[in-house]
Amino acid sequence: MSDYNYNPDIYTLSDENGEESTFELLDTLEENGVIYYAMVPVYDDPADSIKGDAELVVLKLDDSSGEEELVSIDDEEEYERIGGIFLERLENYYDGEDEEEDFEGDDYEGEES
Repeated sequence: MSDYNYNPDIYTLSDENGEESTFELLDTLEENGVIYYAMVPVYDDPADSIKGDAELVVLKLDDSSGEEELVSIDDEEEYERIGGIFLERLENYYDGEDEEEDFEGDDYEGEES
């Protein structure tokens, strides 16, 4: 059994209609003093995650009201630019995991054939 524990950062957010949705934080980015968040929806049923469209939600931190809140990005150019940065970072992250690693037989703890 693996010693790896995956503890994602989970956020429950309310939209303008008061409906709550749950998201997992994938990445954050600070640019020009603004903090951006890349998130994906979290589903109660894991099968729904597979059926989902893998929507990447990009929000930014806004503290202009005196309270910190995550808000949508209304400027299309800003949204496209930041979304592109997140997509590139995520692609690089997952591409790096797919690379073949050097296998050291001493680390293998499985059964021998």
